[in-house]
Amino acid sequence: MLSFQKPPVESLRRFVAGQAAHDFSYPAVGATATTTPAGFDVDRTRIELGAGESVFHSAKAALKRWEQFRLGWVEVWSPETPLEPGQVVAIMGWTLGFWWLNSCRIIYTVDEQGPITKFGFAYGTLPGHVESGEERFLIEWDQATDKVWYDILAFSRPNHFLTRLGYPLVRRSQKRFGRDSAASMFRAVNSASPLPEVCQSTG
Repeated sequence: MLSFQKPPVESLRRFVAGQAAHDFSYPAVGATATTTPAGFDVDRTRIELGAGESVFHSAKAALKRWEQFRLGWVEVWSPETPLEPGQVVAIMGWTLGFWWLNSCRIIYTVDEQGPITKFGFAYGTLPGHVESGEERFLIEWDQATDKVWYDILAFSRPNHFLTRLGYPLVRRSQKRFGRDSAASMFRAVNSASPLPEVCQSTG
């Protein structure tokens, strides 16, 4: 769904309700928790948020507020959506003079205690998304080093003729989202600290 103007709330509500009736648009549902499938581009973004339990809990709270999507050119609707399997959200992205409206459903959540304490979730694309694939957002607190990390793992491929046509631009936007999302999460827990290096890799 493309629009010259940012979609109003009522349009977003109808879009999400309609997409909730559909199945995922790719077969390897849940693969971000195991092994990413062949035939997809794989991206990973990772940033150190700080150290200690307080940073972990601040990052966890930020993820629950969907802070990783408060980017100006990307937004999530609704930001009040709880991180629960089955919940559907709309992801809005502004590029090339259009708002691109996409749909995703949360597949699983992560809440683990141990040597590396983890919190996060993954969502997968629905038919109303210009791409096909899955993305996982994770906060990790390494007890051995006391460091807290924000980690994104995604696999995707085009699901719309426009994304196939302009795939180099799509790939740049995906990389930009990773960097901006990492910066947003860092600012959410370290408002006065300089941004550290954002590590990105492509599989």
